[in-house]
Amino acid sequence: MINQILVNMTPQETRVAILELGVAQEIHVERAKARGLVGNIYWGRVARVLPGMQSAFIDLGLERAAFLHVADIWSARNTDEHIKPIEKLLSDGQPLLVQVIKDPIGTKGARLSTQISIAGRFLVYLPQESHIGVSQRIESEEERNQLRDRFQNLLPPNTAGGFIVRTVAETTSDKELIKDCEYLTQLWMDVSAAQRNAAAPSLLHQDLSLAQRAIRDLVTEDTDRVMVDSRETFQKLLDFATHYCPQAVPSLEHYSGARPLFDMFGVEEEIEKALARRVDLKSGGYLIIDQTEAMTTIDVNTGGFVGVRNFDDTVFKTNLEAAQAIARQLRLRNLGGIIIADFIDMDNEEHRTAVLTEFRKALARDRTRMTASDFTSLGLVEITRKRTRESLAHVLCETCPTCKGRAQLKTPQTVCYEILREIVRAARQFEAREYRIIASQPVIDLFLDEESQGLAGVSDFIGKPISLQVETASNQEQYDVILV
Repeated sequence: MINQILVNMTPQETRVAILELGVAQEIHVERAKARGLVGNIYWGRVARVLPGMQSAFIDLGLERAAFLHVADIWSARNTDEHIKPIEKLLSDGQPLLVQVIKDPIGTKGARLSTQISIAGRFLVYLPQESHIGVSQRIESEEERNQLRDRFQNLLPPNTAGGFIVRTVAETTSDKELIKDCEYLTQLWMDVSAAQRNAAAPSLLHQDLSLAQRAIRDLVTEDTDRVMVDSRETFQKLLDFATHYCPQAVPSLEHYSGARPLFDMFGVEEEIEKALARRVDLKSGGYLIIDQTEAMTTIDVNTGGFVGVRNFDDTVFKTNLEAAQAIARQLRLRNLGGIIIADFIDMDNEEHRTAVLTEFRKALARDRTRMTASDFTSLGLVEITRKRTRESLAHVLCETCPTCKGRAQLKTPQTVCYEILREIVRAARQFEAREYRIIASQPVIDLFLDEESQGLAGVSDFIGKPISLQVETASNQEQYDVILV
């Protein structure tokens, strides 16, 4: 599958889009003021141990303390005995070497681990381990064993630590594997040296920038080209690739066209679609995607698709198309955690099996680790997708100040009744000659028409006149009651 990687640069923001057959499949955004923390290594300080939660808050010198669970403490997981209670492993004020494994999401701080792992192009270095592992994405046991033996024979004697051999190492040369190994071990030596001279809390190692990670992790033998619209960034990426990812050098290309890069390939339009709640299918069906803090739900609907044969075939075709669309949306929106997909009910067992097979086949193209269940008794498919960074919507959007994230507004009639109650409440506490209502046009229109009798009744009840004033800048739920 031919794919392209587009890198759009501005001084404040880096955006990377992955296109497969000309269609955007993944969009990554990194801002200078809110750069991701995953992979960063800190010399932190234990701020508070919580025995009841078997966890601790770690001060990294950031806005919010980070979270460390006892299961993520390397020394606790590498003992022959049962995992020790966290209060016997950590104490308040203790300095601790930690690595961020999940970015802060919403109100939650970063998630930490004390098991350090440093990713390279072909290897992941585990300085506290001693074994050689191979990526589970290589399904053949024989191929994994061959790759493990090959790297074991290349490994310089007396090399401390363990390694995980990544999938892309299958096609690389021995020289490149050795170079990657040397780079990672030297990087760890630099981190260790910085730790000895640092005061907690402090940052010891920052992961690569988004553009550099794209070169390291996303360029494969199927990558046709990597287009960068900044000459300065292109030169930096060329230097980086020359030293660490030489196979990526031929695909690097500086884009100097007059039309913006993301416009040229339709990515801006895809970003807008990825922020919408509704996703239209080509057949006429559609998906409704609702993202909450607890989980993401995806509902499949036939919409305007009426089919050509019978209802079962209509449902089957819609679900097959939805399976592909859902898998793409998970990648495009970077949705993680628990995801529930509600396909349209199918009575035919062969149809259910075919949809699930197609769905899992589409999910297999995702680089992020995930699992998908069979259909539950309620006809739902439960998916878990590893979440390490914020979703696209959380990066680009914020909670609506009007509905406070409810995704709905109070009706003008509801607001009218709130205002009338507020006037009665104010009249019991304060003396005023007149009460003035300042509200949006729809609310004022309702007071002048359908709710005029109710307004007059409240005016008679409090014995004071009530005047109306439109505030065009107000949204539907905003209002003021002024005592004159």
